[in-house]
Parts: sequence; structure tokens; C-alpha cells
Amino acid sequence: MLTFKTISFLYLKYVGIIVMALVLFFVGFDVIDKLNGLPDSANLKLLYTLFRSYYALDILFPISLIFAMIATKISLIRSNSLVAYYSLGYSKADVLRPFTLISTLLILMYILAHMYTPFAKGKKYSDNIYTRTTNSEPTQNLFFTYKDYYVYFQELRPLQKRAHVIRIFNIKDNDLNEVIVAQDAVYIDDYWTVKDAKKLIKPHNIGLKSKGIIISDEKDLKLLKGFRPKLLDQVYEGSSSYTILDAFEAIQLLDEQNVNTNKVKSVLYKTIIYPFFVPFVVIIIFFFVPISPRFLNVTLFSFGALLSTLLIWGMFYMLIQLSNAQTISGELGIVLPVFLLGFLSAFVWYKKANT
Repeated sequence: MLTFKTISFLYLKYVGIIVMALVLFFVGFDVIDKLNGLPDSANLKLLYTLFRSYYALDILFPISLIFAMIATKISLIRSNSLVAYYSLGYSKADVLRPFTLISTLLILMYILAHMYTPFAKGKKYSDNIYTRTTNSEPTQNLFFTYKDYYVYFQELRPLQKRAHVIRIFNIKDNDLNEVIVAQDAVYIDDYWTVKDAKKLIKPHNIGLKSKGIIISDEKDLKLLKGFRPKLLDQVYEGSSSYTILDAFEAIQLLDEQNVNTNKVKSVLYKTIIYPFFVPFVVIIIFFFVPISPRFLNVTLFSFGALLSTLLIWGMFYMLIQLSNAQTISGELGIVLPVFLLGFLSAFVWYKKANT
């Protein structure tokens, strides 16, 4: 128990130092590079720095956990603490356990941050500040399908939950049944309420005895249940800045319309599945480190371990980008590599834990 607490404390210390150093390095260079292009307002500069820090954490936090494990292990080797633990009867699994448990717990906290906070949207918000745009700016010429409806919004304002210049076409069996025309719609109580709409209903059988087109006025016409404005805006723009809850809702809604959800699934895999490569890499690297500086060149090992970690992380980052671009599926680009890495780490643990 004492060993677990000691190693956990040392590991958490290095996690804090490395995360802070990498984030400051990333954000510092970014702010210096874009300082002249940022607004003159000090508040906006601070907000840009804050949101850019979210973005840096999103990218760098997983790899920081591996770097911290390497730093902790090197510290234990240099101080001969690792030899002492083994001499006292602790196994390799006992020494490894703090790293795997703490890294997994931190990864779970990292995932929860993507679920309930705007953590995932740090890049989008900081880019908006730099380009002088805001989330309240309207999306123009939005066209999408919903069940039997084809919907056109000339202008969508996500924050105000409003749309302007509405055209809705109802089609069944490849036949146009009705057209709804309105100037405004507002999102209230989980529905899009179309204000003062005109509904044009076409007769099923057009002929000499048909009544012709029926025109009626609709005061408040409710449509598109659950299609939230921000979610609609993100889907339309092909955004990759979803929170976990947004991604689940987007998949549910798009599946109902038989719309391709591969990109949203890739975002979900990137947030939930990808971070778990960290404990797997921690296990693999841990078992290939000798217990004493007499059996290795510590500097050379540190360089090799860091380089290997960067290569694995770079490979995952490349696969994530390919999945977001729908060049490959998220299952093939993210889920399968993490699964294979987990299988490899389990094999290494089985072979090395009791040697």
C-alpha cells in the first residue's frame, strides 16, 4: 500500500509538471504567432488564451500521461528505488499497478470533460475570436431532410434558436404532397414552431374534376421534434467539435433520416476510444525498462521511449484525421488500432509480469 501511494504521488507530480509545460509551450508559441491578429480587447485575448489552452489539453493530455510514466520510471531507476521495491518482494505488476490505475482514472476524467463541458470546443471558440466571428452569426442556405420532409432555411441563428425564410416540402412515394412557406420559425419545447405559415396541398389525382391546390394558413405549425439548432448547425457544417452528448444525439437523429453518420461516429470514437491507448502504451513501455542504470544507458532509453511514444501518438492522430475526412471508417482507423494495442499490451503483461 505504501508503495502504491509513493509511486502514485510521484507519477501525479510528473503528470502535473509535464501537462503544464506542454500546454504553456503550445499556447505560448500560438499566442506569440497570432498576437498581432488578435483583437485589441484584453478580455478577448484572455479568452483566446483560455480556449486555446482547452484545445492544447485536448491534444496533449493523453500523451502527457505516457511521458509522465517514463519520467517517473527513470526517476525510480536513478534513485535505485526500483531495485529496492523488487528486493522487498514487490512484483512488476505491483509497481505497474499505480501507473495503470491512475492513468485510466485520469483518462475517464478526460472523457467526462468532453461530456459535460465546452472542453471539446476550445479550438472552435478560439478560432472564432481570432477571425472576429461569433457563434451567433447565422448559417446561410441550410437544406436537409427530416422523415418525409425536405426543409430549407435561408438563415439559421443557433443561439437565438430562430430560422428565417422557411420552405418545407412533404414528399411521399416520390410525389410532392404539400409545400409549407413561412418567414420565421423558432425552436420551443423541443419542436420547431413555424409561425404564420401558408400550406399548399396538392390533390392526389390531378384531373378535370379535381379541386386543385388547397391553400390554408397555419398559425403555429410544429415540426422537427428534437432537432436542436446548435446540433443542426454542427451537422450542416460538418463540425468535429461535438461534446459526447451532442454526438449521441446527432447519431440518433441522423440514423432516423438514413443519413451517413460516419463522421459523427469518428468524433465519438476519438473522444471515448482513442484515449485508452495510453494505459496500453504505459504497460508495453514499462516492461521493457531494465531495473537498474547498470543495465542501460538511461539517456538513450529516454530518447527511444519518447520517440516511440511520439510515433504511436502521431500514427493515431493521422488515423483520426483520415477518419474525420471519411477516407477510412472510424472503426478501422480508431477502434481497431486501439483494440490491437490492447491485445499487444495484454500479451506483454502475460509474458513479462512474472519474469
